[in-house]
Amino acid sequence: MTTTFRPEELPVPTVPLLELSGSPAERGRDHGEAAREEIARSLDHYRRSFALKPGLAWADVVSRVGPWRKLVATHAPDLLEEMDGIAAGAGVHPDEVLALNARGEIARNHASGFTEMDGCSSFALLPEATGDGHVYCGQNWDWRAETEATTVLIRIVQPPKPTVIMQVEAGQVGRHGVNSAGLALNANGLDGAFGTPPGLPQPVLRRLILDSPTLRDALRVPYAFPQHIATNLLFTHRDGFALDLETTPLDHRWGYASDGVLVHGNHYQYGVPAALAGRYRPAAVDSLYRVPIIERGLARASAAVDSAGVRKVVQATMSDHFGHPHGVCAHPREGDPDVRRYKTTMSSLVDLTAGEYRVLRGNPCEGEYQVLPWNIADGPGGS
Repeated sequence: MTTTFRPEELPVPTVPLLELSGSPAERGRDHGEAAREEIARSLDHYRRSFALKPGLAWADVVSRVGPWRKLVATHAPDLLEEMDGIAAGAGVHPDEVLALNARGEIARNHASGFTEMDGCSSFALLPEATGDGHVYCGQNWDWRAETEATTVLIRIVQPPKPTVIMQVEAGQVGRHGVNSAGLALNANGLDGAFGTPPGLPQPVLRRLILDSPTLRDALRVPYAFPQHIATNLLFTHRDGFALDLETTPLDHRWGYASDGVLVHGNHYQYGVPAALAGRYRPAAVDSLYRVPIIERGLARASAAVDSAGVRKVVQATMSDHFGHPHGVCAHPREGDPDVRRYKTTMSSLVDLTAGEYRVLRGNPCEGEYQVLPWNIADGPGGS
């Protein structure tokens, strides 16, 4: 069963909201039907993107998904059912939806060595760093400008697993979000080639994390399942704990909050992996200044007198334009081809204590966060 809320019905500008339940196949079919338009836009974008770089026709991209289909079938068969259901609902080939979920892995597995990654600046604020004593997390989701119109917000009711709220590109089964057990996940791209066999697509790994009933179970996921590309995972728990994992196919490193603030961008902050030693060059060099700018800005949240004040500090920080257009609030660079124009496509601000999930589609300097019509704690494990 799905309930679809469109922007004209709720104060969330231009972002479709999908509430899904039932079996994996039913959830997928309803997702595909409700987001058919957004999935079509996404397929069109990646068809043109892969043709430009790394130079693959879409038919070739789709023909390469076999190893990932086998991996998902082995390690997360319910999510493969969900993906195939999405394809049925959207009226597209199942391997096209799998390609949307494995786009990063397919691109980096190509002989061209193409390694473009999603950007993002993520943060966690613990009670000692907020004037209201609440726990917050969120991020600026930086990616291709054209994908802004493909984003959707999804609530998945799947007892006995926790209820999950996520922001995803339509057709994907996971990305960033929270669950009713009080766990939030924010993620950032990391670069580097590791020469390892294919592993689970990142959307699948992230969904497995958000499907976890406890933080311990969630932390086991990046250790228990094979992955193909590097990524950063920032875990925040409503009980006042945050942990950051820099994960690669070979090893992981971790870091904790300092004075209640934890920020991560798109470079290795806890040491360069041994496999990249001597040759690592961060692709997103702007991450080197984005992180301290956010840390400095969020430090002001401790002086806020209420929750509205904390939110004001966060929005001002995530709207920072130092280094424009490659700032915390990223804007497209003039002259780039449409398919490569890069910006902040969505910004999120989650109050885990109050159970409120706020989003702003597009640049945070151009609008206001709007609270979603779902309480985070409504579901298994909720308090």
